[in-house]
Amino acid sequence: MKKKIFALSLALILALSLAACGGNDAAPADTQAPADSADAQAPAGSAPAETVKLSVAASPTPHAEILNQCVDILAEQGIELVVNEYSDYVVPNTAVEDGDEDANYFQHVPYLDDFNAERGTHLVSVAGIHVEPMGLYAGKSASLDAIPDGGTVAVPNDATNEGRALLLLEAQGLIKLKDSSNLASTPKDIAENPKNLEFVELEAANVPANLDEVDIAAINSNYALGAGLNPVEDALVIESSDSPYVNVLVVKEGNENNEAVQALVKALQSDAVKDYINNTFGGAVVPAF
Repeated sequence: MKKKIFALSLALILALSLAACGGNDAAPADTQAPADSADAQAPAGSAPAETVKLSVAASPTPHAEILNQCVDILAEQGIELVVNEYSDYVVPNTAVEDGDEDANYFQHVPYLDDFNAERGTHLVSVAGIHVEPMGLYAGKSASLDAIPDGGTVAVPNDATNEGRALLLLEAQGLIKLKDSSNLASTPKDIAENPKNLEFVELEAANVPANLDEVDIAAINSNYALGAGLNPVEDALVIESSDSPYVNVLVVKEGNENNEAVQALVKALQSDAVKDYINNTFGGAVVPAF
């Protein structure tokens, strides 16, 4: 009898022990499921993509205005486009050379080539964007025919834009250059000057402000626009739309294939930007793509 009681007790103890072990095995399985679900939703080590900043130096008009059309386009790609405006033609280049700016957009290739040669910089064009036809504007003389003997002409004083202005004057028969293929011509390179014109050489940005002091002036379209002049309506004569002076996006050599820079090129050469240029500037700025 005692043996039967002992056997029953032992069986009961074993049954309780097995039930307890089974409960311990189930508990971890219940707690593991939520952890697996959480891992599937947020993988270990994941982090939000960082925004890339791209800083570009530009003339206020039209370059900065055109660049601003690309801000939202690039933002969708995680690129913050910062447009910094400059009113001269030197600092935007030195800032890119020194690494203070990632790129610039204000100049044409002849000016860029001359700048590199003169200052030993290492700047390269990555894309052509638009042409700003240079124009001749009336100052004290209302027309080209009205310019008196000894009349004054204001021209930009940087090498390539001065040569460009002289070529425009030559095309109107006002002067004749020794070598019309020399884009760096200066007044010293004039072979014939039938009206004995006197040349006032000024920084390109300062030419519009001196328009009333001279008979006529050669003004770059961006500075004409900034001074409230409409190149198409106000210029006495303007370069043709096939001008070789295409304005380009520029970076320091070695940065041509930077992903953010290439994204900006694509945005600048998009149909949206082309439409903006055509609709906003009415021929004073011409897309080159």
